[in-house]
Amino acid sequence: MTAQTARLDTPLGRLAVVLDDDGTVLASGFGPLPELLVRRGLAADTPPAPNRRVEPVADAVRRYFTGDPTALDDIPVDQPGTAFQQAVWDALRAVPPGRPVTYAELAERLGSPGAARAVGQACGANLAAPFVPCHRVVPAGGGVGGYAYGAAVKSGLLEHERGAG
Repeated sequence: MTAQTARLDTPLGRLAVVLDDDGTVLASGFGPLPELLVRRGLAADTPPAPNRRVEPVADAVRRYFTGDPTALDDIPVDQPGTAFQQAVWDALRAVPPGRPVTYAELAERLGSPGAARAVGQACGANLAAPFVPCHRVVPAGGGVGGYAYGAAVKSGLLEHERGAG
């Protein structure tokens, strides 16, 4: 596997993306690219991806932010994690845009009632935001809860999806 990088401008800030040779997202987020590479265990000098590899991802991001809240759904993602984390991340991709769920609701959907904290930990370990939409999980007590890229970005994503849905 050869990892390559891209930076995409969005209304919520620059989205760093790490792709493999097939254009599969290995990591992404609204933070600094070097930090994302370290979290994914890749070299800080990972080169930029050729345009042909980036364009399908960039197009999906453009469509997402211009009114198609499901545009990111078909972008392939590959990130390391436990079986439970993988199940959470798959379940996150099934949460409809504009209809956030609580940590407890997602745990229930997974057949693991009482595992809300473990769901939260899996969300925190997600390396592929917003393609794996951990922003769609909110606390039962209200508010937006934690997010690796800050509450303002999470709120922005949730508001965008509410308006586009």
